[in-house]
Amino acid sequence: MEKDIFNINKNQLSYGRGYVYSLQYHLVWCTKYRKKVLKDGIDLECKKMLQDLAEEYRFQILAMEVMPDHIHMLVDCRPQFYISDMIKIMKGNLARQMFLLHPELKKELWGGRLWNPSYCAVTVSDRSREQVSAYIEGQKEKEKRKL
Repeated sequence: MEKDIFNINKNQLSYGRGYVYSLQYHLVWCTKYRKKVLKDGIDLECKKMLQDLAEEYRFQILAMEVMPDHIHMLVDCRPQFYISDMIKIMKGNLARQMFLLHPELKKELWGGRLWNPSYCAVTVSDRSREQVSAYIEGQKEKEKRKL
């Protein structure tokens, strides 16, 4: 009765030069003061900008939802990425672009900062990937039920 705990589905592995990997993270970060500013079309702009960043920096977004006061993402990235650098890239670029497109956000966020400085990063296994993806995709419905 021996289990093979190292059996990974070959289709879910990524290949680099001299290495094979499967690294997924569930990332969450919030707006400053938990202000509900990511709405009325701004949420769709955020999604587009994050997709563009993923393409530019060569990581894959497996699931994403932009809520009025926070963002959930399930990402698959290369082992060369430090997760803290990846978060910094996303939060920094997104804030800069949002303030250029929507200068009124600076007035609503008193200090002129879009994001809370903290974030949550959780590793995701092959077994929990589907659950995390479903959780992220169900965030909008959960928010609607609260109202």
